[in-house]
Amino acid sequence: MTQTQHDFTQSALRVIAIEGQAIAELAKYIDHTFVAACERILACKGKVVVSGMGKSGHIGHKISATLASTGTPAFFMHPAEANHGDLGMLTDQDILLAISNSGETAELLALLPVVKRLGVPIIAMSNGVNNTLASYADVNLCIKVQQEACSLGLAPTSSTTATLVLGDALAVALLNARGFTSEDFAMSHPGGSLGRRLLLSLQDIMLKGERLPLVTPQQSLSEALLEISRKGLGMAGVVDVAGKLLGIFTDGDLRRVLDARLDVHSVSMEQVMTRNCVTAPPAMLAAEVLKLMQQRKINSLFVVDEHQQPIGAINMQILLQAGII
Repeated sequence: MTQTQHDFTQSALRVIAIEGQAIAELAKYIDHTFVAACERILACKGKVVVSGMGKSGHIGHKISATLASTGTPAFFMHPAEANHGDLGMLTDQDILLAISNSGETAELLALLPVVKRLGVPIIAMSNGVNNTLASYADVNLCIKVQQEACSLGLAPTSSTTATLVLGDALAVALLNARGFTSEDFAMSHPGGSLGRRLLLSLQDIMLKGERLPLVTPQQSLSEALLEISRKGLGMAGVVDVAGKLLGIFTDGDLRRVLDARLDVHSVSMEQVMTRNCVTAPPAMLAAEVLKLMQQRKINSLFVVDEHQQPIGAINMQILLQAGII
């Protein structure tokens, strides 16, 4: 190991240790002030407007995004832009979450008299109570750290990490208080993989109508094979005169027929189909169907209504295309 590599390693370990300690020390600040901040936000009829300059602003962006995605309406307002018109974003139904480690950020402080005049509650995140921001705040959340991880003690490192963690703690505490569920989370993440897994049901993605490969019990296996080939799902459903699903014929069934040396032109579907096949209702989540198919070791199935009539079909390829796999 070279000296340079050793220095890189030791620097990294030092940063992790210092920032880990800063996070651990946050626990002593989770007190009545934290509870008061949560209660005020829960009672808020508007939005949480997060604001901060520089590195605090970057952390504020993330905090506002986390709040918004976990059931607490929020957005970020840049304090410099707010001083030149964007303060109009703020209403008397909102709460201002103002972030400044020193509590003396000029651009942020310039907003506070107007915010107070609007009657907007202020929740501050600062390094203590003896600063200007804290004196304006209705609730002050402490983000004080013993030292920055920067070896010069100048670059915001431990302080921004502590602020981010406290913001996460606030968001999750509010999430739990609201009874926010994974389905609620999916509603705010419809474009993500989690949203697809929690929102898409079979009726959203299944094949239906003329694309369903269906045959009667009396039809020959050779006729069924043509239907399977035309529809391209690797299976065919066997239905009675009322349209009820009696069974299924798949590639696996075909292998068994060939092993038994049966005549595909003379054998009927009633003789070779698999009865009591696995089906699913249209409202079933696609992610649940994937789990079912994996458990039963099948690649496709029919979607049936309350009368056991096939109204759709699904296979692994469709689930893959929908982003469920």
